[in-house]
Amino acid sequence: MSLRGYERSWLRGDLIAGLTVCAILVPQALAYASIARVSPVVGLYAAPGALLLYAALGSSRVLVVGPMAASAALSAATVADLVGPGDERFAAFTAALALAAGLAALVAGLLRLGFLADFISGPVLKGLIIGLALTIIIGQLPKLFGIAPGSGDFFEQAWHLVTHLGDTQGTALLVGTLSLAVIVGLRRRAPGVPGPLVAVTGAIAAVKAFGLDVRTVGSIASGLPTLGLPDVGLGDSARLAGGAVGVMLIAFTEGLGAAKTFAADSDPRIDANRELIALGGANLAAGLSSGMVVSGSLSKTAVNASAGARTQVSGLLAAALTVVVLLFLTAPFADLPEATLAAVVIAAVVDLVDVRALIELYDTYTKRLGRQFGWVARPDFLAALAALLGVTIFGTLPGLFIGIGASLLLLVYRASRPYVAVLGHTPGPDGAYHDVERHEDARSPDGVVILRVESGLYFANAENVRSRILDAGGAPGVRAVILDAETIPFVDVSAARMLVSAHTQLETRGVRLVVARAVGQVRDVIGCITDEDDLTSSFPTIAAAVDAVGGISADGVGGAHRR
Repeated sequence: MSLRGYERSWLRGDLIAGLTVCAILVPQALAYASIARVSPVVGLYAAPGALLLYAALGSSRVLVVGPMAASAALSAATVADLVGPGDERFAAFTAALALAAGLAALVAGLLRLGFLADFISGPVLKGLIIGLALTIIIGQLPKLFGIAPGSGDFFEQAWHLVTHLGDTQGTALLVGTLSLAVIVGLRRRAPGVPGPLVAVTGAIAAVKAFGLDVRTVGSIASGLPTLGLPDVGLGDSARLAGGAVGVMLIAFTEGLGAAKTFAADSDPRIDANRELIALGGANLAAGLSSGMVVSGSLSKTAVNASAGARTQVSGLLAAALTVVVLLFLTAPFADLPEATLAAVVIAAVVDLVDVRALIELYDTYTKRLGRQFGWVARPDFLAALAALLGVTIFGTLPGLFIGIGASLLLLVYRASRPYVAVLGHTPGPDGAYHDVERHEDARSPDGVVILRVESGLYFANAENVRSRILDAGGAPGVRAVILDAETIPFVDVSAARMLVSAHTQLETRGVRLVVARAVGQVRDVIGCITDEDDLTSSFPTIAAAVDAVGGISADGVGGAHRR
């Protein structure tokens, strides 16, 4: 960020936005640290340096970085694989993970690997986030009810909660539900009021005034964090590397999505590689400040933008105010009820359980798709479901890779079964060649089958297309098969050899195989494999190909171009 050209009229909006962001960031940072299974103050430690480094390196004028629920859950899962949650080294490993994720993002940005975000599809990310949100909620509900937390996967924790409802502490449940009602109610009725701060302040005041018998956060150290490398050996740092890459991918994808969502038309383009570098710098700052993993926040960025932020000056002000809280205002948080902290977390993530999005993915289906692809006709829904179940059953990082793996497998499966349309000519002077399945009045020319492959041709689908060509050429009375190649953007050597083989087989039956409307690179590859005119010449129109093979369409003309 550069302050060159900064206009004085922007300052008021940036100051108001910075105050508003800080009012939400502080209670959420405390809450998200509990998700990461570290002291609440660790969330505050992470924020100032991360906000400062993002402001210096990022490409978005309004993105707010800080601890986030998804990255906190990933952090907890990754560190828990190396040290137990009660281990005194847990906080050091959490800071080391932030450093490792920051280093991974920085290297990826310098190598211009911003396209990595494309490997996590939107549906996979949606399923992952829903699974994370459910896991986070089920982990916070015991605090809301004042009962001992369970362990294991989502379903084991849910069963523990159900079977221990009899141990509910009434005061904790009352405080937690009232806090949740305040946050949700203010969000709906007065969205400009920072609900989490109101709930936290009210709960602390109630504990002080009425001496409520509830579990509280306890003493929070005041003062700035110790700066430097965490006390983690090189070997242990290397063991964090795999998890750090997964954390970085999720943090980068979330942050990039938030930055693009709130980029105005007049803003400079959001640069994915620059965002990687900024994310790396933010996490390095957080790790060196004894903090935790940070990422771009959609909710806090929305608050920042709606409050009138014009530049990253709002983020710098939020960082400065967080430092003030660390220096002078941590003592009151000792009386913050854990039930209220749980309410802040639940209110923040409950909207992430986007059931409507899953329903929309499921509804993206037609009977034609069902006939073509069978049970994988809803690939996006299946990928989202795989990620969701992966997270809730096997854990966060396994769930991420299960979702990515399922998405790629479904893509390969569908790519191996491309839709092959049979074209026919519609009647009338303006007739054209259309898919006979979609146009009941379309008729194929006598003795000619016209096939259109709606995909590139390559090794994975070559045999499937070969079978369709040979089946078409083997039908009674067929003397020619025309391959309309307009929708084939490319072929590889395997597919080109398949076409030569199919041409040879059909030729022995007295059936011609000719190609129409092939693009240049398709003709080039086929020409490197064979000099057979029917395959290399490529007729410029379907009509020309029909005329060449002596076909007569249903209305008595030789052919017409397809629309």
